[in-house]
Amino acid sequence: MSIAVEGLPELRWTHRSGVAEVVAGGIRLTAAAGTDWSNDAAGDGNPVDNLSTSLSFEPGAGDFQFSARVEVRAPRTTFDAAVLTVWADDRHWAKLCFEQSPQQEAMVVSVVTDGFSDDANGAPIEGDAVWLRISRIGAAFAFHYSLDGSVWRFARLFRLDLTHDPLVGLMAQAPHGDRAVTTFTHVSFDRRTLHDLRAGD
Repeated sequence: MSIAVEGLPELRWTHRSGVAEVVAGGIRLTAAAGTDWSNDAAGDGNPVDNLSTSLSFEPGAGDFQFSARVEVRAPRTTFDAAVLTVWADDRHWAKLCFEQSPQQEAMVVSVVTDGFSDDANGAPIEGDAVWLRISRIGAAFAFHYSLDGSVWRFARLFRLDLTHDPLVGLMAQAPHGDRAVTTFTHVSFDRRTLHDLRAGD
């Protein structure tokens, strides 16, 4: 099935075909039960064997900013999330998530995997939606989030040991639940360099 989102290059799934529906102003993704991306730093070194699939595109070389307003429908189970992704291979990837915590609070969570996953939780977010953004600056990537789509808050700066340009995309995950229904609107991809990491502009 061909899926097009206005303002984005051609999209393709990173793994198996997923469940996607074009809706007014964006796209809705539904995660299959038990799907996730993780290679737990305290685990055995093997990535999870039930990988979710990201609807992704090739940004090409050079700086960019990729953002969306993300929403996750209630009810939510632990670790259900709407996600922006960076994917090179199963040991080199990153994700910025609007995720449900074990305490049943929604929060912005970032995971960077360069062999093993480095997982970091942010502050709780009120409501069922937030804005997420991935920026590339030279060889580095930056994660930001926003409560209103205007003022951006710094979440993370990192590099990956890459041999080729990665894909970036949109994903839903439901590690412990039957499914997670997520909606991405105001999706934007711009070839603009982020000049101030901490201020987010």
